[in-house]
Amino acid sequence: MAGSQPFSVPLAGGLNKSTNSLALLQTPGVATKLRNFEVSPEGGYRRINGFSLFGDTLPNTTNDVEGLLVYADGVLAVVGDDIFFSQDGENAWLQVNKASVAGSGDDYSTFTGRSELALSSVDQCEFAVYEGTSQYGEVVITDKSGNNKPFLFKMTGSSANLNARTYFASQITISGSTTAKFCTIHDQHLVVAGDPATPNTIYYSSTGDIDHFTGTGSGSVTLEDKVVGLKSFRNELFIFCQNSIFKLQNINNAATTAVVPVTKNVGCLDGQTIQEIAGDLIFLAPDGFRTVAGTSRIGDVELGTISQAIQPLVNDIAAAANTLQFSSVVLRDKSQYRMFYSTSTDTAATSRGIIGTLRPQGFEWSETLGIQAPAITSGFDSTGLEKVYHGDRDGKIYNHNLGNSFNGSNIEAEYQSPDYDYGDLGTLKTLDYAKIAFTPEGDAQPTLRVRFDYDSLDTPQPADVILTEIPEPAIFGKALFGAQRFGATEQPLVRQALTGSGHSNFFKIFSADTNAPYAINGLYVNYRPSGRQ
Repeated sequence: MAGSQPFSVPLAGGLNKSTNSLALLQTPGVATKLRNFEVSPEGGYRRINGFSLFGDTLPNTTNDVEGLLVYADGVLAVVGDDIFFSQDGENAWLQVNKASVAGSGDDYSTFTGRSELALSSVDQCEFAVYEGTSQYGEVVITDKSGNNKPFLFKMTGSSANLNARTYFASQITISGSTTAKFCTIHDQHLVVAGDPATPNTIYYSSTGDIDHFTGTGSGSVTLEDKVVGLKSFRNELFIFCQNSIFKLQNINNAATTAVVPVTKNVGCLDGQTIQEIAGDLIFLAPDGFRTVAGTSRIGDVELGTISQAIQPLVNDIAAAANTLQFSSVVLRDKSQYRMFYSTSTDTAATSRGIIGTLRPQGFEWSETLGIQAPAITSGFDSTGLEKVYHGDRDGKIYNHNLGNSFNGSNIEAEYQSPDYDYGDLGTLKTLDYAKIAFTPEGDAQPTLRVRFDYDSLDTPQPADVILTEIPEPAIFGKALFGAQRFGATEQPLVRQALTGSGHSNFFKIFSADTNAPYAINGLYVNYRPSGRQ
């Protein structure tokens, strides 16, 4: 009998869909499937958290959620053609799209008694917050329909009771009756773009006066390409267009204000994919996810491609971009970028997303399935706690990245390794056992599947095994007697006997439940070579 041989693999590298099966033999730590897992900041692959309802009331029946913003220790939500605010999602939501409010603001009673400001066919929204001197900042809302002027809203007052706060609301007039799809705050200016009549033009407000576009410091610039997004970054305004990117410099000096091309060969598929993470901008271009990074040269930038590992997936998304709605968010505590995409007819079960986690060697990727999020936001409350919310097409708003289920439904998670040949594809191997390094965060019972010879129908395949013995370690100060196992390690090695033989095999670990998340950190396999065939 041949002697047994060891083989160990730390899991790292994230999802890889761009490398052929033979080349993947050289990178055993990556995943060929990684759905509803995330690349953990500590290494390995962690099943994601779920989401739960924010409060128990809907802002506006079952209309689509078109935009969300963490604001004033609560949430601003654009649902259907109206805008609402709530601190906790309980009781009635406060409708805030009201007709023009006097400069001194309204008390609660006066504000709620005002007539509604009618908005027309609102589509996905963008928010810009001008901090200024106000307590929570002034919020500007635009939407992709191109039917509405920018809407300005502000709330003041530190009381938790909304009856004790003061409210301001108005529409912003730009060059007569110009509407806007995109907005951002840049160097004390409100910058907007996307009016259907002037799709190549950006407009910027007076300096320090974001609701006036005719005073000192205001102006406009017309480009040679259609604008799809705006982002203030490192003292410059980046203007993302369909086929190019520009930057506006020196907005506060009319004599030297200039529009400089960054590239005329790369555009942005959708402004909803633009985010800032770790000092760079990230966005979805036709050829994949790219970053805009500042260089050591003042005023210079560098464009980088960061999604080669998932290029086939990105190509499919780009090909269908005209039919998709995109949204994106950054989870700062995870150094993570999340982008969600779906058609208007997709259900929650068929809605997809991509997670990019920033690791020392760059972004590592995974996928989501089952999160419908045409609107998503993250931000900090007054205590410094990061809050993340998303909304769906049924008018519901959720606490994102929270809990162990998709609002009560199972989280279907799947990790699959590349095929392992253990150094020699020509030798038949018999597997004895595997040790799998887990980090359980509660009760976890995933299933292990082993398939030989690239899941060949000509090779007998063993039955799946449910891993029921993953001991959750007891942590001093948190453990409950009888609920955790005292003496268990923080990252237990689960030993599982294996059956079957082949020239190569892959491992698949999957679950569909509402149990706590768990991370898969690595694999150790004991096998016996039994001759060349």
